[in-house]
Amino acid sequence: QVQLVESGGGSVQAGGSRRLSCAPSGRTFNRYAMGWFRQAPGKEREFVAAISWSGNSISYANSVKGRFTISRDNAKNTVYLQMDSLKPEDTAVYYCGAAYDIVVVTPGLKVDYWGQGTQVTVSS
Repeated sequence: QVQLVESGGGSVQAGGSRRLSCAPSGRTFNRYAMGWFRQAPGKEREFVAAISWSGNSISYANSVKGRFTISRDNAKNTVYLQMDSLKPEDTAVYYCGAAYDIVVVTPGLKVDYWGQGTQVTVSS
């Protein structure tokens, strides 16, 4: 069992930046691809970005492409989501997910383990 812990959420004004972090509790995430997803009130959870274990495969949702950057530091056992040029429509609970042994990540990433989520609120 992998427990994921997200951090970095909070409130920010439109145009601002925020960096989210995700780390597994109690173990490393060797061979896990990692993804970020979000869920806004009244909407379904949607894919945001994903990165393979090696970092060689990265995928973004069209809505965040050019504004968000996913990265990982395997030595620190942490994955990041740098969010720039934030918009009010980016307001959501952001979830980290881990998918085992995925070499090429896509928006259809099937997550094995989820974090509990962190709220990001963007005000206009």
